[in-house]
Amino acid sequence: MEELRLGTVEAQFADIIWTSEPVGSGELVRICEKKLGWKKSTTYTMLKRLCERGIFQNEKGVVTSLMTKAEFEAAQSEKFVEETFEGSLPAFLAAFTSRKKLSKKEIDEIRQMIDAFGEEE
Repeated sequence: MEELRLGTVEAQFADIIWTSEPVGSGELVRICEKKLGWKKSTTYTMLKRLCERGIFQNEKGVVTSLMTKAEFEAAQSEKFVEETFEGSLPAFLAAFTSRKKLSKKEIDEIRQMIDAFGEEE
């Protein structure tokens, strides 16, 4: 996959596909015209761009995702931690919590996640 970042407009378009899929390309054009004010050519240009990035596919006029929104966000997060914190999740958490204190509920949720992943090993 080439690029895991989406600009604001790309993210709006991706959300339309994720919430509408499978969606015919003609119907996608109509949705984008209504929600984004786009012309047919704009929709197809954006679709082609995101298909080339490996996020969506357009097979026989039906647009579907190659990854769910959750999978995309997870991959995007992994890439951010890799690029910014040399892949260290503890370094990311240290940086994050140095400016934003976690609530007790957030700490408990993180502990539960860690415990669940620890049990899988």
